[in-house]
Amino acid sequence: MPELRKDPIVGRWVIISTDRAKRPTDFVREGVKLKGGFCPFCYGNENKTPPEIQAYRPNPNGGPPPQRDTPGWTVRVVPNKFPALGIEGNLSRQAEGMFDKMNGIGAHEVIVETPDHNASLATLPPKRIEDVLWTFRDRILDLKKDRRFKYILIFKNHGEAAGASLEHAHSQLIALPILPIYVVEELEGAKQYYIYKERCVFCDIIRQETETGTRVVAENEDFLTIAPYAPRFPFETWILPRRHESAFENSSSHMFENLAKALKALLTKADRVLDNPP
Repeated sequence: MPELRKDPIVGRWVIISTDRAKRPTDFVREGVKLKGGFCPFCYGNENKTPPEIQAYRPNPNGGPPPQRDTPGWTVRVVPNKFPALGIEGNLSRQAEGMFDKMNGIGAHEVIVETPDHNASLATLPPKRIEDVLWTFRDRILDLKKDRRFKYILIFKNHGEAAGASLEHAHSQLIALPILPIYVVEELEGAKQYYIYKERCVFCDIIRQETETGTRVVAENEDFLTIAPYAPRFPFETWILPRRHESAFENSSSHMFENLAKALKALLTKADRVLDNPP
């Protein structure tokens, strides 16, 4: 079973999972698109993945619901075949001498963003990106019911350099029994800013970046996309909601529509300027 181990110096938890070393490799080498070959995420290969957790299958004519683990989907969620954390069991917090550890309990899922092997999130129309965002929301709402989990992270590795082991466009979701230290630091920083200035730091960022326009990448009615003032890595960007909303999963349908448009605009620009970056 995977383990979560706590760094005694900075309080950071890390995942120790030897099973992750068994992942397949299906990388794009030197910018060349792979053609042909087997892909478990493509149409018709639904039986080659673990049983699906959720899928969006359009059913415009009504009738019986489509069968699970069959073609016809636009977005599909399956358990990660090589999970960093296991869904079954108890945390069993314990000490090992001076060190702290617990069982590596959590959820690790794969969101297949499109049935088209050669498509990417950047090339999908906004409506299809919106379907992906709604899928994120549904999975968050479902996993929030499990009291073992304290934080849900959705991330995407695009390309070999970013650590993707399969070429087909997909995101991943991990539900954790701990709060990552960087999240704690961001929450505490926002709290201290409010205590000191009696204003929301994110509202102040939006106000100033809108006024100067220097770092604005794109914007619409509900979202502002910026290059942050103090980025941690090259080409870091933030998509900030213009209105107060502390939980992504509580966003309105109108906000999801505009978030899909904001994400489409950002990814299209990144693709064009950086030539399909990792």
